[in-house]
Amino acid sequence: MIIDLPEEHPNLIRPGHSACAGCGLVVAMKLVLQVMGPRTITVIVPSCEGSTSGVYPNTCLAMPSFHSAFEIAAPTAAGIANALKILGKTDIQAVAFAGDGGTFDIGLAALSGVTMNNDDIIYVCLDNEAYMNTGIQVSSATPSFAWTGTTPKGNPRRKKHIMDIMAAHYNPYSATATIGFPHDLRRKIAKVKGIRGTKFIHMLVPCPTGWRMASDLSPDVSRLAVETNIFPLYEVEDGVRYTINHEPLKLPVEEYLLKQGRFKHLKKEEIQRIQKDADDEWNKLQYKAHRSMVDSA
Repeated sequence: MIIDLPEEHPNLIRPGHSACAGCGLVVAMKLVLQVMGPRTITVIVPSCEGSTSGVYPNTCLAMPSFHSAFEIAAPTAAGIANALKILGKTDIQAVAFAGDGGTFDIGLAALSGVTMNNDDIIYVCLDNEAYMNTGIQVSSATPSFAWTGTTPKGNPRRKKHIMDIMAAHYNPYSATATIGFPHDLRRKIAKVKGIRGTKFIHMLVPCPTGWRMASDLSPDVSRLAVETNIFPLYEVEDGVRYTINHEPLKLPVEEYLLKQGRFKHLKKEEIQRIQKDADDEWNKLQYKAHRSMVDSA
């Protein structure tokens, strides 16, 4: 399916936001809103995106925005979408922005309910892999062995597979994206604008503060996450059709890990474990994509 990218709207996040230097989250929001355009209502939760967008009465967002409670980004957006439907305003879309804590953890039940109802929203999970806004605490999106303020010796658990959870809902569209591949990201946002129902974008957004790295590394680290198979780029349609969007270089995982201070304590066997997990997940994804091609033939 060929998607024509619309004209960009470059000023929908205006100068003066309060994001940290090198923040991947605000770059991701800017890229999403460039494609969505001004006929958009955003939902923001108390989080990095909430504090970045500005404290009342000031905001950097150049469109209507609703600040919801932390755990209800999805149903808040669904309520807005249904109100717009009743009013016959079909050219305005509701976009929910929430972090990994508000998606993988505290907001998961609410997101599941909205997805099962197939409400017409776009939900963007801005995943910086910890509760960064409140002090870098571990979340269920934190990867194996990563340092956080509450896992000083490294996270003992694996990262929750949110894309598999969304696929289990058989929603029309889910996809992964990252700021390191902006054209892929923008194409996916342009695509979901034309799909009705619940659309989910899992966006990896580096946090220089929480990942303990230089502020200019966010784009490079985003690309390395993809090229090492830590974070593959793919789409899932109707919960069953898998499409891989980028064939990675399959670089060793340490090229990604060792650029970040949160992994500087890793032992050789822990790096090997992460490498095995990444290889195993990539093989599973390839199998699903191959089955999708066979089943559609």
